[in-house]
Amino acid sequence: MELVLDSTSEATVRGQWALLRELGLHAPGAEHRPHITVAVASEIWPRLEKPLGQQDFQPFTVRLGGLLMFGSRSPILVRAVVPSAELIALQHRIFRIVEDCPGIPANLRPDAWTPHVTLARRLRPGQIQAALDAVAWDKDFRATVEGIRRWDGDRRVEWPVAAG
Repeated sequence: MELVLDSTSEATVRGQWALLRELGLHAPGAEHRPHITVAVASEIWPRLEKPLGQQDFQPFTVRLGGLLMFGSRSPILVRAVVPSAELIALQHRIFRIVEDCPGIPANLRPDAWTPHVTLARRLRPGQIQAALDAVAWDKDFRATVEGIRRWDGDRRVEWPVAAG
């Protein structure tokens, strides 16, 4: 389950991806969409489609903040999403629906979740400074979460769950 952003914010993130790809870094391509992952499971049961689609969802604003690095062997560069009460509450509601599904990573449980937008993956030590220099700036920026989508990475298919 992913939260999708408004077109202006999406364009900003896509611009950062393009800068990182120009440096030869592994950033998402045009076929990907900037998002905030709120739930993942190896299988989300079909019977959960209805309760997921019944989410009381209205668009809301989040702040995309500073840069973070996840991992150490093959770091991932991300832009932090500043947690708000609304964002945390939505993630908790979605998690409660899918929590019994198999294969939920520990870092997506509510007490371990770090909201973020991925910028680049599998960075090598010599690439980290260039990646930071390419996308670092002093200002956070606002983004509007416009909807919730499901993404099936195995089949490479997406479909809307809720939109405002």
